[in-house]
Amino acid sequence: MNLWQLHIFCKVIELKSFSKTGEIIHLSQPTISTHIKDLESYFGCQLIDRMGKQALPTKAGELLYGYARRLLLLSEETKSAIASFKGKLTGRLAIGGSTIPGGYLLPMVIGEFTKQYKDVSVSISISDTQKIVEDTQNGLIEFGIVGGKTFIKGIVQEKLMEDDMRLIVPADHKWALKKTVTIPMLQKEPFLIREQGSGTLSSLKNSLSKIHMDLESFNIIAEMGSTTAVIQGIKNRIGVSILSPIAIQEELQAGSLAALSVEGVDLKRSFYLIRHAQRTASPIGHTFIRFLHETVATLVNE
Repeated sequence: MNLWQLHIFCKVIELKSFSKTGEIIHLSQPTISTHIKDLESYFGCQLIDRMGKQALPTKAGELLYGYARRLLLLSEETKSAIASFKGKLTGRLAIGGSTIPGGYLLPMVIGEFTKQYKDVSVSISISDTQKIVEDTQNGLIEFGIVGGKTFIKGIVQEKLMEDDMRLIVPADHKWALKKTVTIPMLQKEPFLIREQGSGTLSSLKNSLSKIHMDLESFNIIAEMGSTTAVIQGIKNRIGVSILSPIAIQEELQAGSLAALSVEGVDLKRSFYLIRHAQRTASPIGHTFIRFLHETVATLVNE
């Protein structure tokens, strides 16, 4: 077993394809298959099932994938640490973000960061808050930015910035010209929510609990697995929802959606930087976190 084989194995799992992996890393499909067979021979068990056109991990493959990702990340951190010792910041940083910070905040920060540090590459995993916390806990990413507070042992969490959620409606909605609506008004309207594990959903529940209310009193007609899906649902007049204005900046500027306050409900929440308590930040990670704080401070002061 070597790191190159593990790199190939992880790519096959992530792309679900031997041929696509070959295209990405410039190897023939038979060569990719040989590397996977060598790994299976080494471990004495099948790691990948070929299900039609898809390559899917077996249970043993899922187990190996978790460890392989951590080994590859540690390898990158090792190279980065030596490069930093020699006075040069270079290597790869693996981070994660829940839907809002991962989809809208981090790409902007990464773009500016890689302009300044041209020998650094950053990979970002985007999922719900629960998954990003788990990946941080399991060492699959160095740190994450999430939209919900966690109390999981072994995770260090610091407040990064505040986000003031709003009720989002189509521009031609009957409430579009209002500044605020009341809870009784909102309870009668078709309402869309994010899936369980979402930081947005968790924050909304927390805000309602402070006024002794819960989502069961709302007219929930759909639970959607991404912020993008919720936005499309609003645009297509399936229902309204409470989201971060960060996610709909373009729509607000274009005038296709409107953002309102909900009377008597504090919809403020925070984005948090999370790290593993026992993990020392890599040189790239340490530099990126400092850059992230500087960027956020600039955004807040604008």
